[in-house]
Amino acid sequence: MIRYGLIGAGMMGQEHIRNINLLDDARVTAVADPDEAMRRLSMATAESARGFLTADDLIAEGECDVYLVAAPNDLHAGLLQRLMATDKPILVEKPLATTTAACRDLLNMAKGRRAPIWVAMEYRYMPPIQRLLQAIEQGAVGDPRMVSIREHRFPFLPKVDDWNRFNARTGGTLVEKCCHFWDLMRLIVKSDPVRVYASGGVDVNHRDERYAGGVPDIVDNAYVIVDFANGTRGMLDLCMFAEGSHWQEFVAVTGPKARCDALIPGPARFAPDGAPREAEFVTSVRALKEEVREVIHTPPELLIAGDHHGSTFYQHQRFLELVRRGGNVPEVTLEDGYWSVLVGEAAEESARSGEAISLLGRGP
Repeated sequence: MIRYGLIGAGMMGQEHIRNINLLDDARVTAVADPDEAMRRLSMATAESARGFLTADDLIAEGECDVYLVAAPNDLHAGLLQRLMATDKPILVEKPLATTTAACRDLLNMAKGRRAPIWVAMEYRYMPPIQRLLQAIEQGAVGDPRMVSIREHRFPFLPKVDDWNRFNARTGGTLVEKCCHFWDLMRLIVKSDPVRVYASGGVDVNHRDERYAGGVPDIVDNAYVIVDFANGTRGMLDLCMFAEGSHWQEFVAVTGPKARCDALIPGPARFAPDGAPREAEFVTSVRALKEEVREVIHTPPELLIAGDHHGSTFYQHQRFLELVRRGGNVPEVTLEDGYWSVLVGEAAEESARSGEAISLLGRGP
């Protein structure tokens, strides 16, 4: 039995508990969260889990095999600094931190550490994305030259203390939400980003909201272009006020031979009928001038257990495999986490300044 210590029992923390409950020989046995309602909900969902007011209390208790950080973004860096001293495996929710400066500090602190720190880039593990990565590896498109990602979705949901309404706590939408997409682009094209240009705004969502006198400042739509060192390029089309879109994410990879598309529906709870929907994978072959479509099946219990199309479950499977064999090199490293924050941070800067941002010399 692998015993998880969960730090942060909000919406994503609840998704982690539900998915860990579906795994063999793994359980959340300790939960730390200052919010009593979320702590109690977690203890009910994770049967027999003990509740703690603070992360320090949970760490001092010392009866966990691994730690899972799902607290608000601006707390990640400080929590990781404390958890590194335990020398136990850590799974930390994205983004790794809210700034590249904080990410770099974590990279330096982690040097020489034996136990792995895995950054939770769940989108890698969505079945349609796994099918896309498989097709690319098999040469379906040839050498990828362009990656286009569209996410049209519902606005950010309410969170405890409304922390996700402000750039200072999230790192900004293009860090908080979109770090997944910068990670996917870099994974697909097998190259590091060198330049970012973004145009974005706060046009629809949260404009009339006020929290302790503060006005939300997170962007709700953007176009972002990313140039990579090997000459490939990526583009993101983000809209956070697109409720009702059947395909929440659309990831297209194009090369000289074909284009492959992963089409991912939104969470079941936002579907008109509340029912889970299947993803699709499409290959458009240039020479044949035809399109081949596949339905990508994900077990319904995984679609119901979370909002990320089964990826949270599959990510935990891979994380636990690493833990059980005593490995220390995670599939998603601190360096991967750094790059995803770097691109998002540059995109936020570019959207404000109107200038393209160079990333040359800014790698980890």
